[in-house]
Amino acid sequence: MARVYPVLRWHTLAVGSPGIAKLVLLIFTAAFLAQSQVQAGSPMRFEGHGGPIRSIYISEDGRTAMTASFDYSLISWSIDSDGPHQQFRFTEHDAAVNDVAITPAGDRAVSVSDDGTVAVWDLEQNQLLRRFEGHGVKVVGVAVSPDGRLAASAGWDNTARIWNLETLEPGPVMEGHRGNVNSVEFSPDGDRLYTASYDGTIRVWDVVTGSSEGLVYRNGWGINVMRLLPGGTQILIGANNGAVAIVDIATGGVETLAEHMGPVLAVAVWPLHGLAAAGGSDGTIRVWNMDNWDLLHEMEDPYGPAWSLAISGDGTTIYRAGLDDFVAGWMISPRAAFEPVTSEFPRRYQVRADMGPGESEFVRTCSICHSLSADSQNRAGPTLYALFGRRAGSLPDYPYSPGLENSRIVWNEETIARLFDEGPEVVTPGSKMPLQRLKDVEHRDALIAYLKIATSPENGAINESRPSSASVSGAQQQE
Repeated sequence: MARVYPVLRWHTLAVGSPGIAKLVLLIFTAAFLAQSQVQAGSPMRFEGHGGPIRSIYISEDGRTAMTASFDYSLISWSIDSDGPHQQFRFTEHDAAVNDVAITPAGDRAVSVSDDGTVAVWDLEQNQLLRRFEGHGVKVVGVAVSPDGRLAASAGWDNTARIWNLETLEPGPVMEGHRGNVNSVEFSPDGDRLYTASYDGTIRVWDVVTGSSEGLVYRNGWGINVMRLLPGGTQILIGANNGAVAIVDIATGGVETLAEHMGPVLAVAVWPLHGLAAAGGSDGTIRVWNMDNWDLLHEMEDPYGPAWSLAISGDGTTIYRAGLDDFVAGWMISPRAAFEPVTSEFPRRYQVRADMGPGESEFVRTCSICHSLSADSQNRAGPTLYALFGRRAGSLPDYPYSPGLENSRIVWNEETIARLFDEGPEVVTPGSKMPLQRLKDVEHRDALIAYLKIATSPENGAINESRPSSASVSGAQQQE
């Protein structure tokens, strides 16, 4: 369970002030209640993924949501007064899922992934309808046209692409950027597509022909994200230099709203509530009133970036996705007296000072994708529980790639060493395992020694608990 760290915002009080004891008591009573709410399964959180969450999308009516994760999966959610409820987990992507969008009708979703594909999902039948493979490299952004007929994707092959959601056929390819395309947005009438790129430009294209209609804006820094503002005449952007700005489409003029201490990774617009927001790598989230662009709210999470932002249907809660395995809620109406930071730190895949060399290598190299418990914990890869002596591709509850389903490899010291010496592309070709190689023999051997103990049922490798430092160190000495 995540530990709750209250972030206090108050004026300086004189020492000995008669009200200070009462104030402290009220603050920490509120902190206790907030922690109790989180521990009791608060509706403020979406929990179910086994890896950091890259994107969250909530429908305008607030009843449906989709989340996309580093764990190679998407989850569809229904939302009611009790909070989010998991409906279905989609696992057909072969790498981290970076972004997702739901059609206005709510019957389909579109996702994009590190595996280079764009996937279309039927949310009524909970099944994959089509995987498009045009980009061939990392795809990071997706948008659906206002009428729900088309989807657009932003890829690191320097292109944006159109996909027909009715015929499930590919459409035009927009070529012309000189860097990764990071974000796409349809015009209100759906006839044009805006694209933002690492090359620092925003361009506009004809959706039917794919032809360029010119340059909208040129920035000195890469543009990571953008959203069209109501009326379709301005674009809210987040840039690599930390700027959040409004771009006028007709003139290319720009007005800077804020500057983050690092790249801006998420911007969001909610016309129904008149709100816009931005989140950065510095963990700061800001919310503006779009009527006058007054800054309404600001929150700081020191434990990681905000990758994606969404708002509840009633406009009371903003949800943020980042390095945690869950999506956390931040109530903005009514605004709490302080904001508890619910991020877990250090996270399970972050190295700690008390770790031995083998455990450190496991945490750094393996833990984000693999569990040590009998349950896979919905991670991107299969559990490593009882790994030694197990045939590769043999766990019944994990969706292996075809390359491993009929594998004859048996995992032991020799085969694991070969995996890290030569890489999965050689030892397990066609598998979903990302490139992992350890050329340092000492680090590799320390990792294998740790795995032999930590994955053994006899040593209690359950519930993500790890052997004590003493037991691991002793075992490594015996090895």
